[in-house]
Amino acid sequence: MAEDIEERPSSVSQGRPGSSIFPKNPLGESFEGIATGRDVEWEPLVDFRRMDISENTIHGAISWAHGTEIIHSFGGNVLVYGRSMMKPLMMKTFADVLESEKISWEQKAISCSSHNGDTEHVATAQSLLSESEWGLMQCPLDVPLIQFGRQVRRPRRWFHTCSGEHAAMLKALRVMGINRAGYTLPNSPWFKKYLEVLRKIMKNPEWTPTRVAKDGCGLPTVSNTVDELAVMFSGIAREKDDDWIWEAMNRHPDLIGGFNRLDSTCIKAGKGKLIAKEGADGLLGLSIIHPDWERGLGIVIKIAHGWNAQATWYVARAVLGVLGIKLRNPYPLHRQKAFIVPRVVPEKYNSSLEQVVTWDEWDPDRDRFSIDWKDYNNSVVKNDPFSNEGDSGIN
Repeated sequence: MAEDIEERPSSVSQGRPGSSIFPKNPLGESFEGIATGRDVEWEPLVDFRRMDISENTIHGAISWAHGTEIIHSFGGNVLVYGRSMMKPLMMKTFADVLESEKISWEQKAISCSSHNGDTEHVATAQSLLSESEWGLMQCPLDVPLIQFGRQVRRPRRWFHTCSGEHAAMLKALRVMGINRAGYTLPNSPWFKKYLEVLRKIMKNPEWTPTRVAKDGCGLPTVSNTVDELAVMFSGIAREKDDDWIWEAMNRHPDLIGGFNRLDSTCIKAGKGKLIAKEGADGLLGLSIIHPDWERGLGIVIKIAHGWNAQATWYVARAVLGVLGIKLRNPYPLHRQKAFIVPRVVPEKYNSSLEQVVTWDEWDPDRDRFSIDWKDYNNSVVKNDPFSNEGDSGIN
């Protein structure tokens, strides 16, 4: 038996799949046209201060696009992966096919979602496929996302935040006659169609991604600059009547993310004038209808250190606030206050930015003592430390 084990090929033996070591250098390697995080000129977007002293500064990049024109960029035109922020664009690949299948508005919304894995999310995602097809879905095992406490559920694929997207794709691929085995690979025929969607919405027929990587759910994710992503989100607003994606996300915002999720809250605040989509590792895309920007406004926020929902929320509140869209504040910081860097918005909006406060009436002043420390120290009687305590009891 031992001899049989030794004769079995190892998955990491030389020449076998997975045998190559990546990366090779812990300091990283340089590739032409690919700036690393060390090379990018990240800029502060928001800082958290305790009594005037900045304790936590959140760096990142932000881009505003009107049509295909970049009207404002701050923090560098960083090359990133679009991750789950791209789901509204990916679903354009399958929009006509899914419409022909007469799927419900809830099913349309869940196909664009990165959901929490709540009961309604799972039920809607499952409804896209017959039970006999469930085994085809290849997103990873996961547990629901929760806001508080500890999750102890048994991991299931349906709890994964991308299960709605996978289910919708599998449904569409069956109708399209595309083999669903290996549907997560970039050599599946749908992937070329998806790249054409991106080229069309950017109005750049020669564009090709610098890198294609495996996303957290197993599907391909392509690299784009922050400016390119903003142009694409501008295009979503411009093409909002071309398919069902805009309406589905606005009809069912809580299916897009879920309770207290930033993108769901943004969509509700927009009242039909915007869609928002979060992406892993610090991305938020906003597609906005606004009278100042008749060709569609796209805004993309990228947080340098990765996902930070509270910091991103403050930036989103600022950029939406100057456009007349009131997004509530996130839960308050603990003994700190948030302060927005003015250059997250174009210069014409700076005066409006000062009116978008980052705290609420119920967010009290808790980061200072009620008496100045100098006054307190001066009031202490040095020769008798017990003088203001009544009878010291010392004879």
